Amino acid sequence: MRCVCNVDSMGQRIRFCKAADGVGLAYAVHGRGPPLVKAANWVTHVEFDWESPLWRLWWDELGRDHTVIRYDERGCGLSDRNPDDLDLPAFVDDLSAVVDAAGVDRFVLLGVSQGAGVAIQYAVENPDRVSRLVLVGSYAKGRMRQEMTGEQMAEVELLQSIVRVGWGKSHPMFRQVFISMLAPGATEEQKDWFDELMRVSTEPEMAVRLRAAWAEIDVTDRLRECVAPALVVHARGDAAIPFEEGRLVASEIPNARFLPLNSDNHVLLPDEPAWTEFVTELHSFLGTGHGPPRMVDPLSPRELETLHLVADGLTNQAIAGRLYLSPRTVERHLSNIYVKLGLSGKSARAAAAAMLPQLESTNVD
Repeated sequence: MRCVCNVDSMGQRIRFCKAADGVGLAYAVHGRGPPLVKAANWVTHVEFDWESPLWRLWWDELGRDHTVIRYDERGCGLSDRNPDDLDLPAFVDDLSAVVDAAGVDRFVLLGVSQGAGVAIQYAVENPDRVSRLVLVGSYAKGRMRQEMTGEQMAEVELLQSIVRVGWGKSHPMFRQVFISMLAPGATEEQKDWFDELMRVSTEPEMAVRLRAAWAEIDVTDRLRECVAPALVVHARGDAAIPFEEGRLVASEIPNARFLPLNSDNHVLLPDEPAWTEFVTELHSFLGTGHGPPRMVDPLSPRELETLHLVADGLTNQAIAGRLYLSPRTVERHLSNIYVKLGLSGKSARAAAAAMLPQLESTNVD
């Protein structure tokens, strides 16, 4: 399990190692500070998602104070595309291989979606190596391990058929089903990118095999064995992983804190208020002391004044009258604010207003 290659790719370092069964794994490293390792989840591509409009702000935030290590699961991305074994022991072994190859001893472990089960199992088996556990959109028991009605079973089979038939096609119609479940609030740009990720991350048959493997995971009996402090985050309207699954994980891990978020997105989006709440709580949990997400530049006094009036519920027309500006100038100030805060889309106005208390404590201009 040694690193066999090193490639620089636009700010991140892509490396390769081998798992115990010889499967080649690709992992990427960026940021600075104590290590934070993200367990792989369904369909990833460490090179392609580096510039993602969905994931890039995640990487920026995590890399503010940590050396971030993330990897492509077996069968996906730059890792070997056709492995024999696809089960929980293999997934946990992959995580172990990457951690060992990266040379980190003790670290924060992040599990998003399917990666939560792997993170939980690894944390139980290696309590001396995991300092803190962060689980986002998590579940402990896969769909096939749960009691289901006939209708629910038919839904599982339908989704598998959609993957098998439509995954590799050039038309995005079939893949849009998963986008609508994972990020219903995404912009068209984000949806287009996610569609392309699914297409390039793996082949249709491997996507089917991986979905089936993740559905068989069950770490329910290991939850109470977790000794690391845990932050369990879940969106109330999550259509991919029901909210109750996250609540169950949080209730069973002894030293867990539960953070419910008002969002419908399984993958949190940077232009929704829930993202700001998540980032603030995450930095607090990790002890990094940051409040709001990273800004490109501080807000000017006029921009801060404009944002105050937005938070008070004033329309652009009313703000223009209050500040003796033209509506077009107000729109320009708001556009600048959104750019500096890394926000876009229809939720940008509400997200910016929600960030105001933290911005006032950190803004310097």
